[in-house]
Amino acid sequence: MSIRFGVSPIAWVNDDMPELGAGTPLETILADARDIGFSGVELGGIFPRDAAVLKPKLDAYGLDLVGGWFSGALLAHDVDAEIAAAQDHLKLLKAMGSTVWVHAETSNAIHGQKGTPLSGTPRLDAEGWKTFGARLTAFADHITGHGLRFAYHHHLGTVVERPDDLEAFIRATGETVGLTLDTGHAALGGVDPVMAIRTHPSRIAHVHCKDVRGPVFAGVRRNGQSFLDGVLAGMFTVPGDGGIDYAKVMRALADIRYAGWIVVEAEQDPAVANPRTYGELGLRTLEREAAAAGLEEAA
Repeated sequence: MSIRFGVSPIAWVNDDMPELGAGTPLETILADARDIGFSGVELGGIFPRDAAVLKPKLDAYGLDLVGGWFSGALLAHDVDAEIAAAQDHLKLLKAMGSTVWVHAETSNAIHGQKGTPLSGTPRLDAEGWKTFGARLTAFADHITGHGLRFAYHHHLGTVVERPDDLEAFIRATGETVGLTLDTGHAALGGVDPVMAIRTHPSRIAHVHCKDVRGPVFAGVRRNGQSFLDGVLAGMFTVPGDGGIDYAKVMRALADIRYAGWIVVEAEQDPAVANPRTYGELGLRTLEREAAAAGLEEAA
């Protein structure tokens, strides 16, 4: 039941809004992650995509590559096309020794559109779920066959956002389709992250921990603002600085005997929320609550 703590580089350089943190050297991200005490880092937009280049860089800082987001398009093309589009990403993760494939459907997502309010999040009907679920399961089977755990990332502004979306997603997909349980996206999408863990234990393949500022998000909804507006307003933060009870989250993970990565990830403006300061707070919070829950950190 061992866990490892990783971090997303999005706190330093935002992939959806590259102007946030623009010019930050990769070495700064890696040095901060190492010094804070993380064991690994997820792939970011400024990372080299050649394992022969990337691996020595991470090794120099004692960090592993946790995995990395893949933008899927299974609502726009078939499984064979998705497999073809994924080859470079898959090759990199395998060469880096990563164990998890983080995936989200982005063909019709709105989270990257600053002018589109969150009320415009796409929805699937019954036939849409049937098609999407079958394709996603076949693609997950392919990824699993290469030795990586497939971990679908539910996300505000995408087809898996709300509680009914999550339940439809589970019903439509097979067991190879694991879940990246993201506490922040769950909470703001109306999904209780603790209940999601307890209800679907076999699907929890990967964990992202971000905290939320509920009143900020309520203002985003009320004012008809976009996901990116919410990020800039500060609706997300790190564990220990928002409204999520991480003692309960860690106990739920311990109860299902979760083993794997727990990643601190919080989309914030690094000019407002210093990544190193907030990274320290997030990791120390999770370490404390994980230890209290009986989760054992890998040596």
